[in-house]
Amino acid sequence: MAQMNMKEAIRDAMRVELKRDPNVLVFGEDVGKVGGVFRATEGLQGEFGEERVFDTPLAESAIGGLAVGMGIQGFRPVAEIQFVGFIYEAMDQMFIQAARMRYRSGGRYNSPIVFRTPFGGGVKAAELHTDSLEGLAVQTPGIKVVIPSNPYDAKGLLIAAIRDNDPVFFMEHLNLYHAFRAEVPEGDYTVEIGKANVVREGSDVTIIAYGMMVHTAVKAADELEKEGIKAEVIDLRSLVPLDIDTLVASIQKTNRAIVVQEAQKTSGVAAEVIAQINEKAILHLEAPVLRVAGPDTVYPFAQVEDAWLPSTARVVAAAHKVINF
Repeated sequence: MAQMNMKEAIRDAMRVELKRDPNVLVFGEDVGKVGGVFRATEGLQGEFGEERVFDTPLAESAIGGLAVGMGIQGFRPVAEIQFVGFIYEAMDQMFIQAARMRYRSGGRYNSPIVFRTPFGGGVKAAELHTDSLEGLAVQTPGIKVVIPSNPYDAKGLLIAAIRDNDPVFFMEHLNLYHAFRAEVPEGDYTVEIGKANVVREGSDVTIIAYGMMVHTAVKAADELEKEGIKAEVIDLRSLVPLDIDTLVASIQKTNRAIVVQEAQKTSGVAAEVIAQINEKAILHLEAPVLRVAGPDTVYPFAQVEDAWLPSTARVVAAAHKVINF
């Protein structure tokens, strides 16, 4: 086992797949010689050459179009969108061209593409760099959405995504790139896309989260435990497909749940999770399922983003509310 932070684990996943499959290509803005704005691809061009790891123009629509074209020709592109707010320029290629390729071609072509992008708050970045836009992708049929919360999952999920024959929107939280190091197997392994992870077992309330919010949920569970409340924490890992079975099994045990997301509250992932819980487990609930989320405003300026983001205290308060319902 090696000790890696999440950025290093992501880089190692690309290295494993570049070595294994000559059809894997990595490209995007500054990913070559510079190694990406966060150095996630650092050293890969030197190791694998400019034909397999290369820079593109500063045009996200071109990055997306190149990925779609290469995907239908048998390549497996790993296309980096430098910051999440820049996907708007590539949404036609990502959510219409790539996501509908198999449908439109009657199964003749597919789009084995990974669209990587950093996202997420708490780092005092500029506008359009930290939004949580996973909800746009979740509502789009034909594209999978994956958000890891730790180095082990990041490497295994990215390898699985590169090998997947469907397009995958792979979102990497900025605040997790260097947050901590963990044991990560060297070499080849995968983490199944579509399988949630029970991070912490409990019996009184289920806290469902993904990405950075998993760590906020764990901190909240630590605080609740001081009061004798045992919270179960579930890391979704994959938003599409969603592992509703793991969530239902937990709720059958705890009878209460809250969902934590960094994105704005309305029409987000939490709303979809709650809808599916109501469809499949409502008779096991002893309280409404609550959301802890960002307010329904534009992502704020850096000076006030800490007050905007979901906090441990807000998660604890939501847990008290469902327990005392």
